[in-house]
Amino acid sequence: MDEKKIEEELKKIWDEVPVSHSDNEKEMSWEQFQAKAFSPKKKKNNSWRYFAAAAAVLIFVLIGTGLYFNGSNPITNNIQLTENVIENTTSIIKTAVLPDSSRVELSPNSKISYASNFAANRKVEVSGEVYFKVTKDKKHPFQVFCNETTTTVLGTSFTVKGYVKKGVTVELYEGSVQMNVKDRNEKWILKPGEKFTYGNQTPSVTEFNRFIDFDNQKLTDLSTYIETNYGYKVIMPQEYQNQRITVRINKKEDLNTIIQLISEMYNLNYEVNEKLKQVTLQ
Repeated sequence: MDEKKIEEELKKIWDEVPVSHSDNEKEMSWEQFQAKAFSPKKKKNNSWRYFAAAAAVLIFVLIGTGLYFNGSNPITNNIQLTENVIENTTSIIKTAVLPDSSRVELSPNSKISYASNFAANRKVEVSGEVYFKVTKDKKHPFQVFCNETTTTVLGTSFTVKGYVKKGVTVELYEGSVQMNVKDRNEKWILKPGEKFTYGNQTPSVTEFNRFIDFDNQKLTDLSTYIETNYGYKVIMPQEYQNQRITVRINKKEDLNTIIQLISEMYNLNYEVNEKLKQVTLQ
């Protein structure tokens, strides 16, 4: 992708920051960011306004695009996926890493199974609710089987919910996926922010909100969000607790990415203590 195309895509993303800001404010911020991002030499700007606006772009840049799909209906394949099983019998989310480095988050009472030759045959069967952050591999498409549906991807992030018999919901956060239903010739290709629902033999595609917006809110509000959704307590200097932040975050964004953005926006160092489940900013 050439520089002009990248600039056009970033401009589209920039305009998606929370709508409470006027068009003039967003345009001015974009021009400032554009001058720095596409200049021969980039100088660091420590202003929180610059980083708060740029944070939305940095989050969006992580979103994958341009995937290819296998046109066949994979459900007709007779696949055995019971050699390896990961099950969550606890009351909290369980995180696991598959052999291809893809990350999965299993909600309580959920499980996945896959074959031993997973590196060459990336097929997973789901029961319950599982979030996938898939490692890209164009030679080996990633397929998720749940009840009567198949989700086919190359590299993306999405949630599959299949608690009810024959009922499935797929929510796409990043990239693109193709949906197939058993004994049907149709296929549905989802875009980020779209949800595929299949129940009572009726498929449908609707939109859902995949972002959380912080619009000129206290930094402590973001800290509370991190603690509630990621389980990590955030400790920061007293003088920063009343600082304001404007940012849009993917609800399934990696914690490290969010912490890195905060540290850059406020010129703070950070340390993550996995044992204590604690993030310290200083």
